Amino acid sequence: MAKIVVDVMLKPEILDPQGQAIGAALPRLGFSFAKSVRQGKRFEIEIEGEPTQAQLDEVARAAETVLANPVIENFSVRVEK
Repeated sequence: MAKIVVDVMLKPEILDPQGQAIGAALPRLGFSFAKSVRQGKRFEIEIEGEPTQAQLDEVARAAETVLANPVIENFSVRVEK
C-alpha cells in the first residue's frame, strides 16, 4: 500500500487570516520561533501497490478540480513512504 499526499496552500499573495491568528497567538503562548505562519490543508490518499505516473497525474487533476481552488491556492502531489 502506498500513500499519495496532496498539500494545498494559499498562494503567497492571498491573505491568510488563520495563519495570521496562529502567528499572533504563538508569542502569547511563549513560542518565539516563528517569523510568520501560513495555514494549509493536507490530503492523504492510500492506494494499492506502488503508484504509477498515470495515478499521480489523475490525483493532480483531482487536486486541481476538487481538492484545491487554483485561483487562490497552490498544490503539490507527492508519494510518502
